[in-house]
Amino acid sequence: MESAGMARAPGVTRSRVWLHGGLLLAGLCALGGLFSAMAGCASTPGGASKAGIPLSPVPLYGKFVWHDLVTEDPAAVKRFYGELLGWEFHDVKGSKRPYSLIKARGRWMGGIVQPTGAGKGEHSQWLGYLSVPDVDRAVEQVRAGGGQALVGPEDVERIGRAAVVTDPQGAPVGFVRSQPGDPADTGLPEPGQFLWMEHLAEDPAAAVAFYKDLLGYEVQERNEGDGPYSVLMRDQRPRAGVLRKPLERVRPNWLTYVRVEDPAALAARVESLGGRVVMAPRADVRGGSLALIADPSGAVLALQRYPFKTPGAAAP
Repeated sequence: MESAGMARAPGVTRSRVWLHGGLLLAGLCALGGLFSAMAGCASTPGGASKAGIPLSPVPLYGKFVWHDLVTEDPAAVKRFYGELLGWEFHDVKGSKRPYSLIKARGRWMGGIVQPTGAGKGEHSQWLGYLSVPDVDRAVEQVRAGGGQALVGPEDVERIGRAAVVTDPQGAPVGFVRSQPGDPADTGLPEPGQFLWMEHLAEDPAAAVAFYKDLLGYEVQERNEGDGPYSVLMRDQRPRAGVLRKPLERVRPNWLTYVRVEDPAALAARVESLGGRVVMAPRADVRGGSLALIADPSGAVLALQRYPFKTPGAAAP
């Protein structure tokens, strides 16, 4: 996805208690689930390639390589996403805390984890993991910029090293250096698979500068109609977007996108499945190709038709 100028619509608010409590505890488990899937540990369905995770022969630094849903109600979100997006799930045995892998169109691509001690009313959230060349150095840069390390850095034997942080603007993100390798770029994701990531920033220019320094991104500046939009590029591939957060009450965060064929039809089913429509498709936002939804536990996800236009559709 080469451009993603996100609509001016609400995202997820998060409390400090959640970040320093629930996310911290969940991260310890989530890292294990991520590595188990990529390394093909005994607790997973098989090796990485057999499990539907083709690996790149070279590291893909700057790519979001994994996505975890930290949620208070795994059972409810499994039912929700299974019905809405056709996702399948596999419970990982032997992890520090219950963890379920997510499969879409034959590929393992993320996981679901429940933090311990999360209070009622807390917000669930999606957490993306960036491939980095040096996890410890990345964490040092986060701290130097005013961010915090929530989990790690820590080693997983024969597998890799990782950490979970809040960046200098407070957006949670994971860092990974995987010994088995990063999931390969295999072309446009299939419907139901993760498509894109956007940083909803308090200060977009500062966010771009931080991640450019962290991972050596090249930056393409665009105007998507709602204001400036920055595309973070690495090795001539678009990896993520950065824009100003839409509302004052929205905390800076990384918004996760899933590719879908008909966002309007899916949005129409969300409430009956226990979720909430944050923003229904609108003609003035990418020609009605985007919907923002919240699952039953409150985690916000973007449903994006891509390409934005359907074959034969008139230009908006």
